[in-house]
Amino acid sequence: MRIALPPSPPDAPSRTRLWWEIAIVLALGLGQSAVYSVVQLLDRFSRSTPLAQQTATLNPALSDRQAFDLVYQLLGIGFSVVPVLLVCFLLWLPARPHLGALGLDGRRVGRDTGWGAVLVLAIGVPGLGLYIAGRLAGLFVAVDPGAQSAYWWTIPVLLLSAARAAVEEEFVVLGYLFARLRQLGWGPWAIVLATSVLRATYHLYQGPGAFIGNLGMGLLFGALYLRSGRLLPFLVAHFLIDASAFVGYPWAATTWPALFGLPAH
Repeated sequence: MRIALPPSPPDAPSRTRLWWEIAIVLALGLGQSAVYSVVQLLDRFSRSTPLAQQTATLNPALSDRQAFDLVYQLLGIGFSVVPVLLVCFLLWLPARPHLGALGLDGRRVGRDTGWGAVLVLAIGVPGLGLYIAGRLAGLFVAVDPGAQSAYWWTIPVLLLSAARAAVEEEFVVLGYLFARLRQLGWGPWAIVLATSVLRATYHLYQGPGAFIGNLGMGLLFGALYLRSGRLLPFLVAHFLIDASAFVGYPWAATTWPALFGLPAH
């Protein structure tokens, strides 16, 4: 199989420095989320309430006052993309394309966007089926992706949250880790497996079913990224999947309350 990973930046640092760099990048974002998710899952299992009757709210209201809720939401989104800025700084190439090591070269934008839209069907439809099956089997908590408020800015902020999730995860998991682990001498499929396990782990707060679903998503994304070396399709697909979930949740919860509605208290 043809492997088309982006080029590594010149003057690669030592192995020890690379490992420290990876640890710091992950500790600032997704690695931290993975640790919290494991602890949250243990917390959920230790409760008397069954897993299927528990809820995970992805975009909760942060204040009971509209103006401060908006400020807090925007601050949270803004600071959460700092690890993305860091990896862009670390892998910036002196010559164009500056972000070639992250799989971004500014070419074939229309084609990459189209492939991202196709990926939504490959990931979104099976993922929805897995969530429904997992809810019925008690492997998922009730995931509430939408904020409870209904202000004029709610939908735009939910879309920004979807964009933040796509950028943070794909820049770090696909772009950055693929580049750095390749510099460390890892084989392509070891990289795919390791990054897929990371992706699955920081979703464990949603239940064991989320680990399985996101592991599958990570394996597919990783295998396709090995072939193309292009990050944009995965950014587009991730954004569209999360945007659909965040904005479409109220309709789904009303239409199928047993599967998407919040547990009764």
